[in-house]
Amino acid sequence: MAATARKSLKIGMIPADGIGREVLPGAKAAIQALGSSIPTTEFIDLPAGFECFQRTGTALPDETVEVLKNECDCALFGAVSSPSRKVVGYSSPIVALRKKMDLYANIRPVSSVAPTLNEQPTVDLVVVRENTECLYIKEETQTVGEKGTEARATRLITERASRRIGEMAFKIALTRPRKHVTIIHKSNVLSVTDGLFRETVRGVPTLPGMDGKYDSITVAEQLVDSAVYRLFREPHIYDVMVAPNLYGDIISDAAAALVGSLGLVPSINAGDSFVMGEPVHGSAPDIAGQDIANPLAAIRSAALMLRQLGYGDGATRIENAVNEVVREGRYLTPDLGGKSSTSEVVGEVVKRI
Repeated sequence: MAATARKSLKIGMIPADGIGREVLPGAKAAIQALGSSIPTTEFIDLPAGFECFQRTGTALPDETVEVLKNECDCALFGAVSSPSRKVVGYSSPIVALRKKMDLYANIRPVSSVAPTLNEQPTVDLVVVRENTECLYIKEETQTVGEKGTEARATRLITERASRRIGEMAFKIALTRPRKHVTIIHKSNVLSVTDGLFRETVRGVPTLPGMDGKYDSITVAEQLVDSAVYRLFREPHIYDVMVAPNLYGDIISDAAAALVGSLGLVPSINAGDSFVMGEPVHGSAPDIAGQDIANPLAAIRSAALMLRQLGYGDGATRIENAVNEVVREGRYLTPDLGGKSSTSEVVGEVVKRI
């Protein structure tokens, strides 16, 4: 998504629930610190989330979607408190947003910070997660049969969605030194659904018009259970991991443990014409309102969003500032073993930008 000659950059801000309201201002401050190196920014606050549902009866107001589609160039999402129990009328707003905005790729880089600038990170991978299908279509039924209550969920995998996410993974791999893609699946058991995903992604380099575009990329595959095992034992073997929705969600959260905290891992939800940054962590209600939430994932998500829009220099400035703060270790939130507040960490990052 190349940068265009924008005079302004309108960013939808959806803090949603819990610590989303505390970390998104840090992302905003980091963007503002870039000054004139990016177009003049305008931030548009938009409602969504479980708390919005409790107040209004809807988790994702139609107005929020319309403003994003018609007035915003991009967006940042905070976190959502989706209850683990069934709540009549409620459905996750982030899942709905991904579908309504056709943000079919959830791109989650997971990278450790090397001790010095001359060293390489021990973990440096990208999880590319299909964002619109799999079990997340939320088609579930519950009936009573001979064995008592029976619950069923429909899993949807299509050739179109698998092809799009496969192409995104190969494009990302082209930009990375190792140029390696691992397809994550469980087609030894789910031979129809995962089989379609696997074969479609493997077929991306031979699609019409590719003309050897991806010849430099090495393609591997891994069953999802063994992929998690090897992720913890041999994280260095992975470069770009491409997976259906559920596997990608689990793998990226697991990978966050390798770099210290979910509070460090960013993501973007990307489509062909819109991008929305989103920290990987949840709403963390146990620490909400205490000014101790880690803002770095949200700030890194802002950088990813800017890079996707074509503002690579600004993104690099933000990323370097975050890495300096982590490397120095003086200003860290409790999840990383520090004693600093959210606002103190944001202040340190902004100073370095």
